[in-house]
Amino acid sequence: MIQTGISALTEAVEQAVTTLDFEQVRRDYWGQNEFVVIERFLPQTIVEESLIPKAEHLKAHLNRNYIPGHKKGGSVSYYTLLEQGPEFLELYRSPAFIDFLSRLVDARLMLCPDTDPHACALYYYTEPGDYIGFHYDTSYYKGARYTILMGLVDKSDNCRLLCQLYKDDPARETKELQLTTKPGDMVIFNGDKLWHSVTPLGEGEERVALTMEYVTNQEMGRFKRIYSNLKDAFGYFGIRALWRGSLPERSKPGR
Repeated sequence: MIQTGISALTEAVEQAVTTLDFEQVRRDYWGQNEFVVIERFLPQTIVEESLIPKAEHLKAHLNRNYIPGHKKGGSVSYYTLLEQGPEFLELYRSPAFIDFLSRLVDARLMLCPDTDPHACALYYYTEPGDYIGFHYDTSYYKGARYTILMGLVDKSDNCRLLCQLYKDDPARETKELQLTTKPGDMVIFNGDKLWHSVTPLGEGEERVALTMEYVTNQEMGRFKRIYSNLKDAFGYFGIRALWRGSLPERSKPGR
């Protein structure tokens, strides 16, 4: 059995990167308009022993939102993970993982600034009808933003990740995929190119996913920052997150 803990998780990430058929993953990624699915990127055992228990513990801190016609669900922000989720940040900050992603997307990727509550966050679908409508993970940064979604809990026959490939390319026919995200499965995409949604959760079901965001430029214009902060506060993480996001870097917890 793999030893649990942060060091075991780091080892599992490094092993996952080295054992991948990188050239095939790269061909799939670029052939699908900067989108790829890697099933069982992390072993299910490491996810179940190191990540899922922490995600269960953090349920007590989730912020639930309901925006009619757009989304319903719960989320735990990067700020909470800074204080109580070191396992997730170990994965997010893994040099081997960031190097792999940078080679895949042909760009030097960086962590999001500590002012971004989406940088590394948990998304919970725990009540019947939880969902999110179709959207792009639009980058408000002065550069591209890439989303990495990893499945943690998938106890649902109804709640699925819907992806429409080539939606932004008028020269190609849109292709829709309906995906499960089992523990350890990973989805990588350019946030400005994948039109995607999550279908409503059924009675007695549950889905939990980890998302990690990386950017090519950590700068964001003032007005886009204001808009992004308001969207995050009212649509995802609550007013407290808005206040946390406006703190000077040196005064943030976890620094």
